[in-house]
Amino acid sequence: MNDANRDSGQDRLALLQTFLRVAEAGSFSAAALQLATTQPTVSRRVQMLESLLGARLVERSTRGLRLTEEGERCAAQAQDLIDGWQSLAEELEGGEDLSGTLRLRVPHAFGQSQLIEPLAAFLCKHPRVSVEWMLQDQLPDFSRENVDCSLLVGEISQPNLIATQLAEIPRVLVATPQLAKKLPKGLGKKPPEEIAAVLGAQPWLALLAFYRDGVDLRAADGEERMHIAFRPRLGTDSLFALIESARRGLGFALVSQWAVFDDMAEGRLVRVLPEWCASPLPISLVYPSRRLQPARLRAFLQVMRDVIPTMRGMRETRRR
Repeated sequence: MNDANRDSGQDRLALLQTFLRVAEAGSFSAAALQLATTQPTVSRRVQMLESLLGARLVERSTRGLRLTEEGERCAAQAQDLIDGWQSLAEELEGGEDLSGTLRLRVPHAFGQSQLIEPLAAFLCKHPRVSVEWMLQDQLPDFSRENVDCSLLVGEISQPNLIATQLAEIPRVLVATPQLAKKLPKGLGKKPPEEIAAVLGAQPWLALLAFYRDGVDLRAADGEERMHIAFRPRLGTDSLFALIESARRGLGFALVSQWAVFDDMAEGRLVRVLPEWCASPLPISLVYPSRRLQPARLRAFLQVMRDVIPTMRGMRETRRR
């Protein structure tokens, strides 16, 4: 039986999967590499899908490949069809014997430290599941990227996504003991304007995803607020780079508390201005609002819901 008869007669879902890979990769050749096949095979399968649907899905030009209007609609619905079939197959198989690939996006800091242990336990429990574990601090474009779920630190505003907040991450202002000693004694009890002026004149480090040229603090025992404006000596998108720079005495930094517990316990860093605190950062699971989810994804989401709120340095979400 040739390739055309096999695919058109028995595995139309495979044709949809090939088409989705072409849409995501942007070319037949790139999709062929990802699928470990040849460019003519990928092209032929897309043509078979077009024949079955009676519509042209892609157009090629000197600028490359683009989806037609019908192709855009097909791509939007194809993933739900594939997910629905995989979910049905897994439900009928029953039990804990999950299979398939999970494509996940997780923050750099959590993804290479805090989450490796629960990820390893999940993979040991489900040996037929594989995971693409990509470190990314920004929310992926679920419409263009083949991503099942993202774990995100920070606020989420996209209305077409499901976001489940799991916990809050307290943040603390830290510096080396030598740098902190340069501050006037009893500074935290001074008027907010005086505190902001003194701290704003100090060297600062900025975590660019959350603050660049200033931070907002609130009195720990009340609702009084203050803004500290500064020009950072160093700005970075890496929490670990920020903390290492703080350890070297390059400046004050506002950081996630979980990441500096050991530094504070061992005296490399000290908490500055404990009378004031920054708003905690939400940490959430984010995924497309599809009707069906593969069983492997549901299982992973449950692991994250169980584990993250109990991690060191987390706290339960406070209702506002």
